[in-house]
Amino acid sequence: MNDNGLDDTAAHAATDTASERVPCRRGRKIALTPLEVDDAERLQRWRSEPVAAHETGVWPRSLYWLRERVERDIDDSDRDDFLVLLPDGTPIGHVGLVDQDLADGTAEVVLLLAPEHRGSGHGTDALDTVVDLAFGDLPLHRVQAVTHTENTAALAVLAKSGFVREGVRRSACLHRGRRYDVAVLSLLRPEWEALDRPRSWEL
Repeated sequence: MNDNGLDDTAAHAATDTASERVPCRRGRKIALTPLEVDDAERLQRWRSEPVAAHETGVWPRSLYWLRERVERDIDDSDRDDFLVLLPDGTPIGHVGLVDQDLADGTAEVVLLLAPEHRGSGHGTDALDTVVDLAFGDLPLHRVQAVTHTENTAALAVLAKSGFVREGVRRSACLHRGRRYDVAVLSLLRPEWEALDRPRSWEL
């Protein structure tokens, strides 16, 4: 029980909504709002969840370190990071378009969902929405994604969004004492243009 008369679970739920946040882009069932430094605590929770930590190959870091990292990323003009929101404002994940090179027309997409919101189509929705930003509002030609070859959930989401598997970087990642192959996937502008789905601004 806390000072507001809520038990810890209820208090946590109350602070884990972002209904006051203004969406800047909308998907089919989600919305995106720019990531803020104060989102570092929920990012830390999502990153520390065992499945996410394994699939992304991250290890525990302090909240201070993550806040500093988020603050640097927000100031980085070569990336755009968003909190993924449900219609009621509940934050359920993070999606970003990073390493943007407008001269070459390339960028990389990153995606992380809270464990309780995986497998509901929100990952594909968020990915489609940020890809529409890449090709609909930015002069990009190629968006890349990388993940462990054994990360079947991420590979399925990428395939649903039209990403094509290009190849494998063999033994490119060390995690928990084991080497992992990393799959490289991409979506090109002509492939995005050929996708048979509404664009985010049409929803």
